[in-house]
Amino acid sequence: MLELLIGLVVTIAVGYFIVKGYKAAGVLLTAGIALLLITGLIGHTVLPAKVASTGNMVTDALEFVKYMLQYRGGGLGMQIMLLCGFASYMTHIGANNVVVKQFSKPLSVIKSPYALLVAAYIVACLMSLAVSSATGLGVLLMATLFPMMTAMGISRPAAVAVCASPAAIILSPTSGDVVIAAEKSGLALDVFAVQTVLPVSICAIIVMAAAAFFWNKYLDQKENTPMEKIDVSEIEANAPAFYAALPFLPIIGVFLFNGRTIPGLQLDIYTIVVGSIFVGALVDYVVKKFDGEKTLEDLDSCYQGMAEAFKGVVMLLVAAGVFAQGLMSIGAIDNLIGLAEAAGAGGIALMLILTGLTVAAAIATGSGNAPFYAFVELAPSLAAKMGLNPAFLIIPMLQASNLGRTISPVSGVVVATSGMGKISPFEVVKRTSVPVICGLITVIFGTLVLVPMAA
Repeated sequence: MLELLIGLVVTIAVGYFIVKGYKAAGVLLTAGIALLLITGLIGHTVLPAKVASTGNMVTDALEFVKYMLQYRGGGLGMQIMLLCGFASYMTHIGANNVVVKQFSKPLSVIKSPYALLVAAYIVACLMSLAVSSATGLGVLLMATLFPMMTAMGISRPAAVAVCASPAAIILSPTSGDVVIAAEKSGLALDVFAVQTVLPVSICAIIVMAAAAFFWNKYLDQKENTPMEKIDVSEIEANAPAFYAALPFLPIIGVFLFNGRTIPGLQLDIYTIVVGSIFVGALVDYVVKKFDGEKTLEDLDSCYQGMAEAFKGVVMLLVAAGVFAQGLMSIGAIDNLIGLAEAAGAGGIALMLILTGLTVAAAIATGSGNAPFYAFVELAPSLAAKMGLNPAFLIIPMLQASNLGRTISPVSGVVVATSGMGKISPFEVVKRTSVPVICGLITVIFGTLVLVPMAA
């Protein structure tokens, strides 16, 4: 229990200093390194199995920082930088203004920005079928839908919350955690994903959309949040009308080059965004009457956007990853698992305990997958001991891990979207909190009603 107590104290300290206005990246990185050093001092392994030890606990802590810089800086971080660079380029050449001008006309019949917010949330949830990464999807939405949402009158915090939350509820039947959940439940993937998870997910999305409508409206009125709705007549759209398609090239590419639409041709999001930048530059080159000097000069805005993303977003992701590893290596998650194993409760109570622990771990670590992968190993054995249907325990845990990540100020998706939206991660969490709580309650009740408890 000492490890759990240390993890809790450090987590509270992190929250305190960030709320007090300290730079989040520095706070998280300092706390993460401190946890890794304490881990070594109490005799635990500092590094995960995939990272080779340097032979000293102090340098092991630094080794993990290096690993995160390589892993997140060169992987997810590069994806974020490319998308931010693409978004900056689209703004610079006027494509985003054209989008707002074109879309504002048909959308002007919807007077309430909160009705638009719900529509955007539903579209974002459907996008999760194509993009499995919560952070990747959030960044993609920030680069495409976010400018349009704010221009149409949705407040900046509410728009960021929409981009941060579509992966809170699982829709995709092929995501890795659904595959593992089906295996541990002893059910075929199609039966588990379509007949058990999907109905619960749809109910939760409907409830969360309604909650987002009322909660964001309440917060905007209470806090007098400035709306950035733009008078369409005042928008300068000097680019041709067809430029409205350019900001959506990454989304089109995701659906077009997923390996199923065009058999044998599959591209990842990195290649798709690079291709989108290239296509945008080529189109702009032709429109500017083959002025190569001007086209290359405009591309500088893309590189500048990438640099800003590294400073404002990627380093936050690296720091959050170090902090999450510190919590896991010190044994805080193992202690939570021990609490779950020791719980001698009935079927419903056990489901609630496992769900609560999964949410708590997801909030603390900022990861959806890690807590679920840890706790799901318990479900089959606990279910067998109590004569329960494993799916009855696993479905709420599956959804809870993703819901918990959405209200974690250190999760990749919250850090990335808040950084791109230039607001605090805590502001995003405040906006997502009530919809997530409503979604979690819906998941629990949906499981009780739709999933048999007995084996």
